[in-house]
Amino acid sequence: MFGSLFGGAGGFDPKNLPEGLGEAMGLSNNPEAMAQMMQQAQAMMAAMSKGDGGPVNWKMATDSARQAIASDDPSISANRSGAVTSAARLAEMWLDAATTFEADGSECRSFTRAQWVEKTMPVWKSLTEPVALSVGKAITTALSEQIPEEMRPMMGGAQGMLQSLGGTMFGMQLGTAVGGLAKDVLGASDIGLPLAGSTPALVPSNLSVFGEGLEIPEQEVLLFAALRECAHARLFNRVPWLRPAVISAVESYARGIHIDMSRIEEAVRDIDPMNPESLQSLLGEGLFMPKRTPAQETALSKLELVLALIEGWVDEVVAAAAVNLPSASGLRETIRRRRATGGPAENAFASLVGLELRPRRLREAAALWAHLLEERGMDGRDAIWAHPDLLPTDEDLQDPTGFTSRRELAEASMDDIDAALNKLLDGGFDEPVSDSESDGPESGPEDSTGDSDGTDQGPEDGDPTQK
Repeated sequence: MFGSLFGGAGGFDPKNLPEGLGEAMGLSNNPEAMAQMMQQAQAMMAAMSKGDGGPVNWKMATDSARQAIASDDPSISANRSGAVTSAARLAEMWLDAATTFEADGSECRSFTRAQWVEKTMPVWKSLTEPVALSVGKAITTALSEQIPEEMRPMMGGAQGMLQSLGGTMFGMQLGTAVGGLAKDVLGASDIGLPLAGSTPALVPSNLSVFGEGLEIPEQEVLLFAALRECAHARLFNRVPWLRPAVISAVESYARGIHIDMSRIEEAVRDIDPMNPESLQSLLGEGLFMPKRTPAQETALSKLELVLALIEGWVDEVVAAAAVNLPSASGLRETIRRRRATGGPAENAFASLVGLELRPRRLREAAALWAHLLEERGMDGRDAIWAHPDLLPTDEDLQDPTGFTSRRELAEASMDDIDAALNKLLDGGFDEPVSDSESDGPESGPEDSTGDSDGTDQGPEDGDPTQK
């Protein structure tokens, strides 16, 4: 078996398995299932030897994603691609009247599922590599602390192999999750991030699946999806700090990853060797998932808020732009539910890296942007994206009507601070002089006048009260 795993000659024959081994592994002596498992293990071992030594084996991730969609990735016809381009052009015209953010002039592209994987993998690398690196360090540190002193020299020799194995396994799982998303997403920005760069893109095969059962004309579904994709593209193109802010929130989360080894030790002590289901239940409880720290909870809260604000703004802008689309309200509600709940692929990604890239507070954020449009107009609403410090907070989502008053109080407080600083820099807070120093002999009204004969009097010659 090991010879086969590492590329030995002759391959692996499931018939050579010891009697009862397949059943013990849960395969019920199924040679085909065992052969498939061995093929996957061979692929993983081969990928380990070709890895670049990083926290994630990206070749394995890409290959796994392609394999997940290999049998279900229809090509895009010229007519279908032309329909996407035409729908995007109309969407851009409608968006001109709904937002002050302008389009950059690029045309919307059409992706197959494989192309979506290829184009989005660099962003997945940015999102997940910090997480994988922190998990790898946490596990290595935990193992180093737990093993006996006499075994640590052996651990040093195996550390490189363990890191390679971990990077390969993470890459395989990540690729499977990305492949699942590739069969579900409608475009390049469907999860709230510009995954394929600044140019909008749609996945026509997924749009067809999404439209099934909605009883809405296919052209309207395509146009609504194009509106959302182009709105996302405008926001990220005109707000250059937004994408780095989201990536930074993910990295802040990753830096604090900690593996709770005490929990693992307690669970291992409770395993019943005669009951395989006990081990299975422990694995299903996320035994090896990182434990979130307070700092991570803060980072995740910020990420969730930003994603909600992005999706809420897009939701409101698209609703205004699609006012003449007959099925706009129904499609809007469908998308809202889809984004708030997520699908199996998003859940798989969340379980892999501990992050849920979906806006739980989409409706609250949309209500806030609607209020700001009514109160400030389109220019005032979009101007809030000018700087990250201007963005609404959790309190603003809970109470949209108090947004402006809270900002005015904060601005007044900052103005008072600025005035005090300016006065300090100008010397306005110097020590005041005493009355005896400020009121000299020439400061009083009588001091400035002489006697009736026109001669000046000194202090010693004048009225004692003058002195």
